[in-house]
Amino acid sequence: MAKEYDAIVVGARCAGSPTAMLLARQGYRVLVVDRATFPSDTVSTHLIHAPGVAALRRWGLLDQVVATGCPAIETYSFDFGPFTISGTPRPSDGVSTAYAPRRTVLDKILVHAAADAGAEVREGFTVEEVVVQAGSVVGIRGHGESGRSVFERARVVIGADGRNSRVARAVRPEQYHEKPMLEWAYYTYWRDLPLEGMETVIRPDRGWGALPTNDGLTLVVVGWPYAEASAYKTDVEANYRKTLELAPEFAERVRAATRVERFAGGAVANFFRKPFGAGWALVGDAGYNKDPITAQGISDAFRDAELCAGALDETFTGVRSFEHAMSDYQRTRDAASLPMYEFTTQLATLEPPPPEMQQLLGAVHGNTEAMDAFVSIVAGTVSPVEFFAPEHIDGVMAGAAAM
Repeated sequence: MAKEYDAIVVGARCAGSPTAMLLARQGYRVLVVDRATFPSDTVSTHLIHAPGVAALRRWGLLDQVVATGCPAIETYSFDFGPFTISGTPRPSDGVSTAYAPRRTVLDKILVHAAADAGAEVREGFTVEEVVVQAGSVVGIRGHGESGRSVFERARVVIGADGRNSRVARAVRPEQYHEKPMLEWAYYTYWRDLPLEGMETVIRPDRGWGALPTNDGLTLVVVGWPYAEASAYKTDVEANYRKTLELAPEFAERVRAATRVERFAGGAVANFFRKPFGAGWALVGDAGYNKDPITAQGISDAFRDAELCAGALDETFTGVRSFEHAMSDYQRTRDAASLPMYEFTTQLATLEPPPPEMQQLLGAVHGNTEAMDAFVSIVAGTVSPVEFFAPEHIDGVMAGAAAM
């Protein structure tokens, strides 16, 4: 007879391990599986904005991330060519600092935290089937290194297995707010490339970002419009370096640095998925995915883990029905995500900003308060709705006129 778990979490990275950890800390019996073994790398923007860092602090894990030697990121800058907007993000839960740890480092910390909380962790486990009976997901079938297939049963199966989620493919959730792939990006790591915080450079049809990570390395990711992906891929390194020449000072710094790893990257579709149904739930990229140009994925995964775990706790304790609790999870997630989703997908087109936006950005430049507010959009601590509200824009423009 199969064991009965309260929850099985498929995927043990930034969405899955925190979800498993939070449920296990509530005393629930949790199994978390992943086909990878940890430490293990994955394609990622690395960046954990202030809201995600605040979550790590709430969970008691921030000190472990800091102890890896990953540098703190205190400032964000956006070089638009004629001017640069730089500032310090407004705080989230008292935190305004970001970190960009390697995924080999971060994911291992999260997996261990889930295990320390009491979750059963099975690495190197391949899910063969999401098992459905009478229209409801009841468990998973899969195998570990031995190859012997096992069936595990749970009250709910949680897909935390990324945008190509096996769980999502099995349950076929509704997708909405869909947008196509917009940007193709490659990144690699450089040694001896000094930075001041996170640096972003925006040029017509091109853009890149640079941020410090573990082991004294700097990640630089360079994006082109998706329509030019084939041209980009014909010679990744040459096209990557040619793009950097659009900002000569930055390109000179890169020429003085040493590339230490291969290029990685690609493109993603943009979508929301209904994150729950009979016997199943979705968290992180499995339930909501957008272009990485604003690097929201990890922080969003942490937020969704807390929301989903909280909703399931209400369900398991009988406070509310599964339908009501998970519907609130979906509504809260969508309300928090949609403004940034629209902002991100517009940026990911890499199209030049319209004249009125150029005028606004010019007014922001040099105004410390306005620059802090602007960088806070990307940091996830100021909503685009708040920043682009007519009354705020009027205030920025009036301030620029008075200077």
